[in-house]
Amino acid sequence: MSEVRTMTDAKLREVGYRALLDRMGVAGFIRFMRQLDAGSGDYTEDRRKLYAGTKVANIVKKIAGSSSKTK
Repeated sequence: MSEVRTMTDAKLREVGYRALLDRMGVAGFIRFMRQLDAGSGDYTEDRRKLYAGTKVANIVKKIAGSSSKTK
């Protein structure tokens, strides 16, 4: 489906909605869509506060350490 790369965002949503609707039916599609919401707050600002003073290298080490434990 290489055409996805050239689709506008609106077309991508349309195709995605159609795929969900075809696969799950109307009731499933509505149930799924009701679970999506924009949430609240400022994600970027929350992350800035959470990781203030933390070096990227330390975050990378933490991620690398946790991913090796799951293998």
